[in-house]
Amino acid sequence: MMIINSIQAAIGHTPLLRFTHHQFEEIPEGSAIYAKLEYLNPGGSIKDRLGVYLIEEGFKQGRIKEGMTIIEPTAGNTGIGVALAALEAGLPTIFVVPEKFSLEKQALMRALGAEIVHTPIAEGISGAIEEAKRLHEELADSYLPLQFENPANPEAYYRSLAPELVEDLGEGITSFVAGIGSGGTFSGVARYLLERNSAIRLIGVEPEGSILNGGESHGHEIEGIGVEFIPTFLNELPISCFATISDDEGFAMTRKLAKEHGILIGSSSGAAMVGALAEVASLPAGSQVVTIFPDAGDRYLSKEIYLREAY
Repeated sequence: MMIINSIQAAIGHTPLLRFTHHQFEEIPEGSAIYAKLEYLNPGGSIKDRLGVYLIEEGFKQGRIKEGMTIIEPTAGNTGIGVALAALEAGLPTIFVVPEKFSLEKQALMRALGAEIVHTPIAEGISGAIEEAKRLHEELADSYLPLQFENPANPEAYYRSLAPELVEDLGEGITSFVAGIGSGGTFSGVARYLLERNSAIRLIGVEPEGSILNGGESHGHEIEGIGVEFIPTFLNELPISCFATISDDEGFAMTRKLAKEHGILIGSSSGAAMVGALAEVASLPAGSQVVTIFPDAGDRYLSKEIYLREAY
């Protein structure tokens, strides 16, 4: 029996789900894909880990004091994670969110006591960042963690998620395949794995409309990953390649994982699985590919994530 004294104590130590040739014929016999089920965190995403770490580090560094308001630009999941951590610390929260982003995420942030400020969807996350900085300057007693620039972002995953992977799978992981948004998860986990296996392949997953592979920036339906600028956290990482996934591919896999495997995840997880399957198919038999399913699909139901087939 596991008894905890706060919901925050349930964050982390999520299971790995193994996929083999029996589930996907693209996986060679003897190889496997291991998906870290981060959507099983209490706030429904991998960003619960980040929320706790950002608040803990803010207090340790003296940047957060009792009663301060936390301000953060977010597509939603970081806001939920920060709100969970802020609740335990008794801190009010304001999140700056581009319009038309997941209504469910916004509802969840409000359920956790947060105030939501909207920015134009055309300005993307860059517009939300600028507005968050403006609000922080206006509100004297506030703290802006700013996940996109804060070294505590990759450090959160270096210290929590990555060690769990090695604990469960050892140091012989062939490839790490994961979506890139702020770059925090990818760089933190990659750095930890590289220190234990310098030959590991690093594959960054992005949607079409993201710029990592040299394409032009434009809108995309896959949420939670994709960049309008190169995250500084990726500097000096020996990334093997980027896998650019179309909305059609990402959502088709998201629907397949739900309908055939009972895995109710968001579209960034579907995109990660497409990338992981392409990677494992290119490797010798006996390879171990690790990917991450960052969040749950229930926060995208208003966008008909499991019903819509044309993008």
